Formats: sequence, structure tokens, C-alpha cells
Amino acid sequence: MAFDHDDPDAALRDQLNAGCFCIDVSREAFWAEVASAVGGGVDLARLKSGRDHLVSPSPAFITRTDLARMQAVVAAVESAATLPGWRDAALAEAPPLARLDFGTRGALMGYDFHLGDDGPRLIEVNTNAGGAFLNALLARAQVACCPEVERVAGPPMGAGFEAAALAMFLDEWRAQRGDGAPRLVAIVDDAPQDQYLYPEFLLAKALFETHGIAAEIVDPAALAFDGAALRLGERTVDLVYNRLVDFALDAPRLSPLADAYAAGAVVVTPAPRHHALLADKRNLVWLSDPQALQAMGLAPQHAAALAAVPRTRRVEAADGAALWAARAGLFFKPAAGHAAKRVYRGDKLTRRVWDEILASGDYIAQAFCPPTVRDVMVGDAPEARKMDVRLYTYAGRTLLVAARLYAGQTTNFRTPGGGFSPVIVIG
Repeated sequence: MAFDHDDPDAALRDQLNAGCFCIDVSREAFWAEVASAVGGGVDLARLKSGRDHLVSPSPAFITRTDLARMQAVVAAVESAATLPGWRDAALAEAPPLARLDFGTRGALMGYDFHLGDDGPRLIEVNTNAGGAFLNALLARAQVACCPEVERVAGPPMGAGFEAAALAMFLDEWRAQRGDGAPRLVAIVDDAPQDQYLYPEFLLAKALFETHGIAAEIVDPAALAFDGAALRLGERTVDLVYNRLVDFALDAPRLSPLADAYAAGAVVVTPAPRHHALLADKRNLVWLSDPQALQAMGLAPQHAAALAAVPRTRRVEAADGAALWAARAGLFFKPAAGHAAKRVYRGDKLTRRVWDEILASGDYIAQAFCPPTVRDVMVGDAPEARKMDVRLYTYAGRTLLVAARLYAGQTTNFRTPGGGFSPVIVIG
């Protein structure tokens, strides 16, 4: 159990995470909120199918000190990414499209934390972080057992998210275009209807349409570039809300989108530059290196906040023997990984997988920072679930806070009692 002696509310936080079952998250209320938001014409039963563990029945608790520290880390990372030395180093290894700067900031960045014994620890940064639209509704589905507990829970964390999200996309548009608003937004992912988080694509589409902006959910194969505009059939796509995990846009199937982006014919957010400057996991090496940050000119208060980043190093064949010997205290991640794929806890590594990691040349090794635990009711008995906390941000501002509960090495949506969990801030 985590306990931060510098946080006066840490003991209560841990007590609530260990044994508070007075606030439930109603799955029925959550799906009712989804149905209401997306409107008619959606088969809700089909939407729910296979998503039994999308949302947890329990909220997670953090303190105001936790939240303030996490927000300070976000501010520090975003500040570091503006430094010339950082940009030069990050873009030196980035794909060509990442060198294009249209002034956008990247919609819905995700900063993931574990609550360590001495405060939050930044585990990674993500572009196109999934779940924000779902979590905004999930916060409204909390059911407290009595008015006293309702007062502890306070107002839902998701209040105001939709307005902030719309303003974010309009800011992205205006950063590149100057004024006005997009007429058609394409929400783009591979085989989007097959994606586990497809329900939130529908929520994003509904948000745009409610405010008079046409929106479509499309596979990139449906897009074409005619040399002047990105086309979806006969229509011009003005803005792409990018949910692809090919962060470089360099796969052949993505060439129409990549070419349109390179020509400045469409606004894409998040874009390759945002991933390169903020979310490439190799950046964690510099973020956890005080000397490197000082050499780049990072302000002292931001460097101090980045003590929350576990020590990280590149995995290189020359250090293979030392890293293998120290593997029990390390977590291994690919530089451009997503959704916890190809991520390994060191003490679970086999020699075969280790040889593959060394051969790949694109891994980082991060000091293992165990997650805190949230007990949830599974059937009639409490069971422990690991917990991480995600700040959804735009231009360094926090738009929403949510948690993910899980069992196993990494976050997943296969755990009874697990899934997205609304966050209650105490203190």
C-alpha cells in the first residue's frame, strides 16, 4: 500500500482505495448515458457486446496533492518539449513528417501515473490517448449509498469536458488555419467499428454534430488526396481526429493522409510531431536525467517536478548482460508502443523474448514502479486490482482525470472488476 508522508490525505486515500464500497459505478447508467449522447440509430446491445470489462464498478481515489503533483509533471514535460535542445534531439530520430510544424499542440494527450510510496510517478506519455469521451460519461454514472458519501465524492470529474474538448479541436483548427471552423471532421482509425473503444468514436462524432460540424468515422482506406484536398468520396475533409497507432503515418495504406498532411491540405491532430516531441518513449530517458535537462536549459522548478519520472535508459546490445542481470527491477517498453503491446515486466522475461528485445533496437528499460491497489467487489468478495491514473490534457491543461483498474502485468480490459474507473479527488 502506498503512503506519502508529505501528503496529509494519503492515509485516507489508501484507506478508501482499500475498503470503500459505498460508491458504485452503475454500468446500466453508463450505457444509458452513451445511448443518450450518441442518439438514435445505434444498436446499444451490439455496442455493449464484448465490452463487459470496459468500466469498473468502483471509483478510484486520489488526493489534491496527488493531482497537483501530476499537473506539475505535465507542465514540466510540455515545457521541456519547447526547448531547442529537446526539439533537436527528439526530431533527429523522428520520421520526416514529424519535422513539420503547423502550430498545433495535439488533441488529448495522455499522461499515465502510478501512485508511488512518495508520490505519483510518470510511467509514460501517449498521443491519441483513448477513453476520454467514455470517462466523461462514466463520471456521471456514480451511485453513492447516502447523501454523506455523495458530499465526499463531490461533483463529477467529467463536468465541462465536452465543451473543453470542442474548444480544443477548434483551437487546433485555428492554430493552422487562423479562423473559422472545420466543416467536415474525419475520425480515423483502422477498421474503426472493430476497435474496442469504438463507442467513444461515436461520442466524438456526436459532439461535433451537436455543434454543427459534420463528422464521419472512417478507415484510412476511404480517404483520397487529389493534390489539393483530402477527400472522403466527394467531400473535403478539413480536420482529422487521428486515432491511428501508426504514429509516423508512414505505412503505404496511409499515403493519402500523409501526403495531404505534408501539403498542409488538412489539419491532423494528434500528428507525428506531437508523438515525436512528447510521447516517444525514448524521451523518458531525458526526462529522468537531471543532467540532461539542465544542459537543455529546463527551469529548476520543472526539473524538480520531473524527479517523478522513474530512471529510464535505452536498451542497447552492449549493455545486454547488465540489463539482463538487473531485469527484475525493470520494465521494458518499445519506443513507439501502444496499448501495452510488446511491454514486459523484467522478472517475467524469458531468454527468447529478451533476445527479441535486443535485436529490435527500439526498447527502453524503465525502473519498475509498482502501481497502487484498489480493492473492488467481484461477486460477493473484495479483490485487489492494480491502478494507474491518466490525465487527459491539451496544451498542458488537464481536461479530465480517470483511472484504469486491472490485473496482470499491464493495463487491459479483460479483468473482472477492472476497466475505466472515475476518479474522486479528496482533501
